[in-house]
Amino acid sequence: MTDDSGATRAFWAGLILLLILAILPPATGAHADDLNDPDATALGVNEHLGAKIPLDTTFRDETGKQVRLSQLVTVPTIILPVYYSCTNVCNFLQGGLASALPGIKRKPGQEYRVISVSFDETETPALAARYKKMYLTSIGASFPQDGWFFLTGDSKNIRRLTDAAGYNFERQGRDFIHPVASFVVARDGTIVRYLYGTTFLPKDLTLALMEAQDGKVGSTIRKVVGYCFSFDPTGKTYVFNLLRVSATVVMLSAGGFLALLFLSGRKLKKRTVPAKGNGSSNKRKK
Repeated sequence: MTDDSGATRAFWAGLILLLILAILPPATGAHADDLNDPDATALGVNEHLGAKIPLDTTFRDETGKQVRLSQLVTVPTIILPVYYSCTNVCNFLQGGLASALPGIKRKPGQEYRVISVSFDETETPALAARYKKMYLTSIGASFPQDGWFFLTGDSKNIRRLTDAAGYNFERQGRDFIHPVASFVVARDGTIVRYLYGTTFLPKDLTLALMEAQDGKVGSTIRKVVGYCFSFDPTGKTYVFNLLRVSATVVMLSAGGFLALLFLSGRKLKKRTVPAKGNGSSNKRKK
């Protein structure tokens, strides 16, 4: 029975491996995070470490009040370029930061601040207010209102900010092709660090804020740019990254299934091996 169980597990493991290899995209396929692709880098991040963002740019906060960045960037600040109606990574970006902020041992609003800036000029303060309420609620009641602002603005001020940061994006219909990146600035607007991806570690954020506090330009921890879409070199366009998402789901499911097979095999083995002393106790007395 043990041999049959081992053969069954080997069969399913091989089948799952073949399925994963069939779904994963070829290693030679071009994607938007291929930094050697000029079309990809044109819509990526060209780091401007040490440069200053224009603090005289004006936006509207979530209440509709017109504000200058100089009024908000009075402490080390994490800036997230997003658009609120994004159904993909923008939500994960802001949600990932919201989950990491409680781990920062600094006072929000007093020792650091977060600013989400929509690069969609059609979005309104009312929409920004809705997302502010959602993310601040997820953090908890202890997070102050002035610790995280959600801004909207016109295309001119948006482009001044993103160009200064080297953050390049492009509208595609009602959506945008954009990198998944944020950056940290000092009180004078100097860019001290770029952060990539939707996962944040409190220690990385704390280090970046400390560098911003001292006005020290730090090195990028992880220079791997992810995108909302994959780049199709043939059509010179970007498409939703369905293959990567599917492959991730399959790999997670396969890992869970293999773990289940392994654990069930161990339990079966324990049942088939007799306990010590059972053989002598079952013998008939002569």
